[in-house]
Amino acid sequence: MSRIIIDVREPFEYATGHVKEALNIPPATLMQGVPKQLADIPKDTELILYCRSGARSNASMHILSQYGFTNMVNGINKDHVNAKYAS
Repeated sequence: MSRIIIDVREPFEYATGHVKEALNIPPATLMQGVPKQLADIPKDTELILYCRSGARSNASMHILSQYGFTNMVNGINKDHVNAKYAS
């Protein structure tokens, strides 16, 4: 897997629509440690994070960097990610 898209909005927001195949991992989950969905991936895997405005995805990038992840992009929101990164 060369790119993982992560929707950091809350589950109820994710349920209203999200990027196809995006993982739903809110910041509160990230603060509890490396989530199981990311436990076995290389730390340099490209992670595209998004939320509604880019603020939560930016904060989540800082959390993930503390766990050693090095290749992250703030995709801002689902429309931006769909236009630029989704296949």
